[in-house]
Amino acid sequence: MREVAILGIGMTPVDEHWDKSIRDLAAEAVILALQDAQLESVDALYVGNMLSGLISQQENLGTLIADWAGLRHTEAVKIEAACSSGAAAVRQAAIAVASGFIDSAIAVGVEKMTEAKGTEITAALATAADADYEVAHGVSFVALNALIMQRYMHEHGWQHKDFAPFSINAHRNALTNPFARLQEEIDEQDYTKAKMIAYPINLLDASPIGDGAAAVLIVPRETLRKNGRPIIKIAGSAAATDSIAIHDRKDPLWLKAAEISARKAYSQAGIKPEDIDFFELHDAFSIMSALSLEACGFAERGNGPRLALDGQITLTGKLPITTMGGLKARGHPVGATGVYQIVEAVLQLRGMAGENQVPDARIGMTQNIGGSGSNIITHILVKE
Repeated sequence: MREVAILGIGMTPVDEHWDKSIRDLAAEAVILALQDAQLESVDALYVGNMLSGLISQQENLGTLIADWAGLRHTEAVKIEAACSSGAAAVRQAAIAVASGFIDSAIAVGVEKMTEAKGTEITAALATAADADYEVAHGVSFVALNALIMQRYMHEHGWQHKDFAPFSINAHRNALTNPFARLQEEIDEQDYTKAKMIAYPINLLDASPIGDGAAAVLIVPRETLRKNGRPIIKIAGSAAATDSIAIHDRKDPLWLKAAEISARKAYSQAGIKPEDIDFFELHDAFSIMSALSLEACGFAERGNGPRLALDGQITLTGKLPITTMGGLKARGHPVGATGVYQIVEAVLQLRGMAGENQVPDARIGMTQNIGGSGSNIITHILVKE
């Protein structure tokens, strides 16, 4: 297998894009990635998306976007893995290039969500849960995470306010990210007084939906020479699954798929958790931040909130997370989120993150979660 690197990146702001269709958003990100890489074409296109058939009444996205982006006749497919569809597309593109079957590929994640009714979005997102044993009983995606958070607080003795630093940090970082949807600073009082959605999850525990697209262009590492811009190598790429239904898991408070995928990615990259300079985790809900930090080896079981309370997750902390706002404040256009994470990590490693720059960043990690921890994909990027 060949080593692979990211040559080009592109993304649109996460927002309510009333004037752009799903094909417009995806094509914009693809074209930006091509321009960044100074290429006019690629061998293959992989599209990460979850909801286009349900919300946009549009499938066959691979062909649609290839045509609209000026890549007609290029091999193209859609990849679906719930909310981890974006990272799944990146992983498939990386595998394809590493295998030698193709020499260049773009992975683009795209989602168009804001033109649908809230009830339609809730129902569509629920398709990532177990239709027979969860959804049929009327349990929404938010409610499933609320049950996890309730149990976590009960088991480990945390109070709801102890999770506030996760949201506060994400919003603070989004203030200086022009691509973020919620460029609004919050404090602990805002957090504790926010509207309750499903106890104990309130409005500031949950990430907002949005429209958006992000893309990365992947090539063999061996073809690149330093030209004033650092080479960003994909040093680790791993995926794992767990049961879709939470009640089927041996331990509902442990993200086993995160543990497995992170362990494999660390091994591939030849590093340990303490070598990671920043972590773009999947903070769809604040409880997922705590669980991810624990499963990936950054915190002891039951102590995920401690890192946030001690200020270790800020841009100048021991382990910066959600450096551009994360899902919580950048926004969560579900099928695109995993690619946004990787684009943001590339910006950090190139030293192009502006006011959000992590000092001396050399190794970054991203983790994209599908379902309530049923599909988890971890990437490790290294600057050379």
